[in-house]
Amino acid sequence: MRANWGFTLIELLVVAVIITLISAVALLSLGVLGDDRNLQREVRRLSSLIELANDEAAIQGRDYGLEIMQSGYRFVEFDPWLNQWYEMIGDDFLRPRQIEEGLEFELFIEDHRVLLDANAAETDREENERALTDDYIPHILIMSSGDVSPFELRLSRPSDRAAVTLTMSLAGKLEIQGNDQEPF
Repeated sequence: MRANWGFTLIELLVVAVIITLISAVALLSLGVLGDDRNLQREVRRLSSLIELANDEAAIQGRDYGLEIMQSGYRFVEFDPWLNQWYEMIGDDFLRPRQIEEGLEFELFIEDHRVLLDANAAETDREENERALTDDYIPHILIMSSGDVSPFELRLSRPSDRAAVTLTMSLAGKLEIQGNDQEPF
């Protein structure tokens, strides 16, 4: 009498299917929970736009501002003749932007958390008018002198507590840090 010590083809296929399913679930969960590339991309985009606005402010001698909302941001410009801030219209780079759903901003100025609106401040629009209310001041000022208001802006995904932080120091240096507080 001979003993069979091998596996049948069906047993091998069942094991292969189980391993494939476990691998697929692991890869999908890593893709959903561990992917910080979207956070990094959004913060790098905003960092580049702030640098662009800073350069334009210095070259053109204009003052810009940045308004942060929970789910987006927009740049505004200051008209010194009318002493008012205006929404930027027609600028493809400094246009209002929404961030991906499931992400949100937290803004800290001088170590105090700023309560952010869900949407941009309402404007006093009439036909062809784009002035903001008289008492409106953007969260972050980008001055023609090259100065930018110091701030800490955290972009987070509350579902898994992933976050990336953009910091503007008093010296005017932008720095991006991840969850582990390591600069990128």
